[in-house]
Amino acid sequence: MVLSISHHFPNPCQFSKSLAMKINRTKDFTLIPRLLLLSFFHLSLVCYRKSVNGFTVDLIHHDSPLSPFYNPSSTPSERLQNAFHRSFSRASFFNKNLVNAIQSSVTPTEGEFLMKISIGTPPVDTFVTLDTGSDLTWIQCEPCVHCFAQLGTPIFDPKKSSTYFQVDCENLYCQDLLPITCIDDMCHYNATYSDNTHSIGELGIETFTFTSTSGENVPILYTFFGCGHDNGDQFPVGTSGIIGLGRGDISIVNQMNDEIKGKFSYCLASSIPAHVNVTSRISFGDSAVVSGPGVVSTPLIRRESLKSFYFLTLESISVGDKNLPFISSTINSNDQGNIFIDSGNTLTHVPSDFYVSLEEALVASISAPRIDDPTSGHFKVCYASDLGTINAPKIVAHFTNADVELSPANVFKPMDTSVICFAMVPTDGIPIYGNLAQMDFLIGYDLVANQLSFLRTDDCSKL
Repeated sequence: MVLSISHHFPNPCQFSKSLAMKINRTKDFTLIPRLLLLSFFHLSLVCYRKSVNGFTVDLIHHDSPLSPFYNPSSTPSERLQNAFHRSFSRASFFNKNLVNAIQSSVTPTEGEFLMKISIGTPPVDTFVTLDTGSDLTWIQCEPCVHCFAQLGTPIFDPKKSSTYFQVDCENLYCQDLLPITCIDDMCHYNATYSDNTHSIGELGIETFTFTSTSGENVPILYTFFGCGHDNGDQFPVGTSGIIGLGRGDISIVNQMNDEIKGKFSYCLASSIPAHVNVTSRISFGDSAVVSGPGVVSTPLIRRESLKSFYFLTLESISVGDKNLPFISSTINSNDQGNIFIDSGNTLTHVPSDFYVSLEEALVASISAPRIDDPTSGHFKVCYASDLGTINAPKIVAHFTNADVELSPANVFKPMDTSVICFAMVPTDGIPIYGNLAQMDFLIGYDLVANQLSFLRTDDCSKL
């Protein structure tokens, strides 16, 4: 069946939005008219997507002086402890999901990197936390029943936007979100996070605008997101919400699939927050291709029980000349996809039974004075030294078809000027490859080829 609307509707993109609103708000139409309306709505997306090939956006570390949430009164040690606390809390939530065999399309985000986006018409600027471990993108919305402190940008008011409308409960995206509540046939979500924090609100559709590093504004029409009216309590002060880059259908990555062709990449700068003018980058589409000398790639694995996450197969970790096969009693180490990569978790969490041999090999190869964790007590291996003098052994993560050599800055974290701790920690839950181990790598996700690529770089801000 071929449809033609050019003789009657000179602007099919504009027309199809009104049809999309009818799809949401009208219940008394037959299946065939509904399919016709859906075909017009799809046409609107196609006509717009032809103009988008790729774009790059700055990322800002939560504790960077560039961040609107930077607290100059906090010491570097206090900022680190807050990040470590969020990392352990986040890992604990993932472990709970695994043990109870719960699948949810939303997961906690206490990540470290922020993206500036604009929402609505006229556009309202806001900062959201980057998270590859969750699907649903949501922001705080008026009217607020309960909202956490949001500094620097106003809380989004959907009534003031000409491009906002709600989603009904029959929408497939709504049905993918659990748990949901139908109020007057409209879709409402309830996202529960670690530490019993939450976001409760309505599922909406809106125009999202990204500011590219080239100076162009890139609008993405008809973006599904959560408009949160009841949010709290432990999210970082000032954060407006989350941008979900997970593998689920409602993630921004999949919603923009026609624009970005299943590709995105990021490079997280390790020097933040030490240097005021340094930013990290995230790219989408043609701009996100990772190629050239030094690139190594490994398959992305989808686990049916945890569809939101990007799993990799870690075969072993070598410490110096000693190679340690990766084993796990939680996830069968013989299966593909035994660790997931997470931009929102600072630390790398490895199985407790594997950690024993990892710690033994590390300690045997370092001669610096060993001390107890001077702060939280979470870290098993700490030294009275610094990264420049510890003389750490070469550590390589051996993924399938990809050997990733980690620098000392990827595996040790300074606690203060004279103490560093090993930033891989034991877990009895899901193994996690955290963002500290990812820093100073250009990391590319290709969801068409189902592979993830690593490229070591000296300066993420200059890519």
